[in-house]
Amino acid sequence: MDLSALPGGEFVERGLRDLAEGKETAESLLVLVGGTRLRALGVPVPAESGGTPPEHRLYDLLARGDPASAHSRYNALIRKLVRFERAAECVPA
Repeated sequence: MDLSALPGGEFVERGLRDLAEGKETAESLLVLVGGTRLRALGVPVPAESGGTPPEHRLYDLLARGDPASAHSRYNALIRKLVRFERAAECVPA
């Protein structure tokens, strides 16, 4: 599947690269948030190792940058992930 051809695909690709490099970024955490569904769609997301859930880590990361807008930015990222997942479900296998 060509991830970049889907809405938000560049974000998912960046998250996968960051995960491979061991970087904890908004993109990598978002990919982990959607890990179960993304793996079911054929996206090679590594398994989460436990500890603090990626949803909490993503919110904390956003809050460190700008606490006042963390909630709205978190919701926008989740919407981007859901758009990607829905589009990926429509791609023929």
